[in-house]
Amino acid sequence: MLDIKYIKDNLDKVREAIKNKLSNANLDQLLGLEEQRKKLIIEVEAIRSRRNEIAEKLKKDKDEELIEESKKLKEKLTFLETEQKEVEMQWQKSIEQIPNIPLDDVPVGTDESQNKVLKQVGKPPKLSKPKDHIVLGEELDVIDMQRAAKVVGARFGYWKGGAAMLEVALIQHVMKSLTDPAIVKKIADGVGVDPRAFIPVFPPVMIKPEIFTQTGRLNPEDKEDRYYLEKDNLYLIGSAEHTLVSMHTGEILDLKTLPLRYIGFLRSFRREAGSYGRDVKGMLRVHQFDKLEMESFTTAETSRKEHDFLVAVQEYLMQSLELPYQVVINCTADMGKPNARQIDLETWLPGQNKYRETHSADYMTDYQARRLGIKYRKAEGGSEFAHTNDATAIAMPRILIAIMENNQQEDGSIMVPKVLQPYTGFDVIKKK
Repeated sequence: MLDIKYIKDNLDKVREAIKNKLSNANLDQLLGLEEQRKKLIIEVEAIRSRRNEIAEKLKKDKDEELIEESKKLKEKLTFLETEQKEVEMQWQKSIEQIPNIPLDDVPVGTDESQNKVLKQVGKPPKLSKPKDHIVLGEELDVIDMQRAAKVVGARFGYWKGGAAMLEVALIQHVMKSLTDPAIVKKIADGVGVDPRAFIPVFPPVMIKPEIFTQTGRLNPEDKEDRYYLEKDNLYLIGSAEHTLVSMHTGEILDLKTLPLRYIGFLRSFRREAGSYGRDVKGMLRVHQFDKLEMESFTTAETSRKEHDFLVAVQEYLMQSLELPYQVVINCTADMGKPNARQIDLETWLPGQNKYRETHSADYMTDYQARRLGIKYRKAEGGSEFAHTNDATAIAMPRILIAIMENNQQEDGSIMVPKVLQPYTGFDVIKKK
């Protein structure tokens, strides 16, 4: 969330962010609650102070008037503390709805059509009659959605044989690359950031509602898209970001550990609520998928460059797979509430004859860390809220789909990217 002092000092900027992010946040309500909150704090502290004075006097003289005054003050204090608690709760909910402020280079727009392409890398393959991944997968017997529908329902699928091996190879390739100091240093030097490698993590797939809310990723409008386990009061999460960023909730990080970078692998779950009618065919938009996610904790001074670094990591991985892609900066309405800036990578899919989003890189400033209470100790003393970034490393099944469709051959086989062949043990997926 934003600091209340920042909000009051930058009202025009905050109103503009609410408008441009198409947010339902009510700034005037927050300001009204802030005034009530301040007034109650002053009143409560004044009564407590007076009761302390009376208590000291009563130690020397049991004055009946003072005793009566103390009783009345206690009753008033109880009433005001109850009111204060209610106002604090309303204030907290209200301030949590205020979105982060987009950076100056973020284009203002009302939907994804107003995102801006920054560059394109690689050329789409020239295919006479490109097949989509479902046709390829069924012909090669490596995708089975019909049996998945029988077992669990729509928007699920089985990855089999060579495709399953391909996913395992992708996981190994990403984990090896991001934990390799030489590879990370080469990418970091190109951006001008600390070359510290990533720490591999397998995080929990469930999260408490209150922690999920503090990440800024569980808003009233988001709940329909989440799987909720009522009996356990837990949510299944849709990205490793949610349990990676919250891992350090309430902690003060040592400055020497920053930047603190994690690469997490997670089985993710989304209802895809609101997307019905979109991508109903195939494995592009499914309820269960695997994902490798990067999470980074930095100082305020280095966080913006860290965002560029994570995008550079994404590009390194895409280029290693030799997949054509474009880099896009998202407009104000097509980015998350906690995001100050969002970059997407979109990969060419021959089966759809267009680029589709496969990666996101989210720059949060201190918005998440403030809600989660994550700070770092400053060199000159004191502490400050950390800044966070998260970014997709590889998202299945979208990258699997991209590999299959871009590497399809005339005979219906699929060439395995060279960088993955040492992990698969084969260079082509073909009919048995």
